[in-house]
Amino acid sequence: MPSSAARAADPTDETWKIARYAAWLRIAHHIPGRIRLKLAGESGLGDVLAEVKQFVATASTAPGIRSVSLNLLARSCLVEYDPAEIAPIAWTDLIAGTRSDAALALTQRLAGPSRTPA
Repeated sequence: MPSSAARAADPTDETWKIARYAAWLRIAHHIPGRIRLKLAGESGLGDVLAEVKQFVATASTAPGIRSVSLNLLARSCLVEYDPAEIAPIAWTDLIAGTRSDAALALTQRLAGPSRTPA
């Protein structure tokens, strides 16, 4: 029987849907509290611009995230976060598509406070 974390991380779960962003991101640099994400691939930015902007808007208001800055020319996004609230491994797992407890907790934060369980 799958663990409760595995069931909660089912791709049909609303909070795990935020992981769709991982398909077009890679980690360029990461130290606890600061991660630079780059757009993967060579496709035009126009293809993912709406989703990039949605990710920035969502991440900017997530608990534990201090700031998000987007550089469209460099095709990168810098996220500063509190590593005491968000485990650094959560970012690695999320981008890799690994449905760990840490990645699930991050997706719940990114899904918005109204969807984050108390």
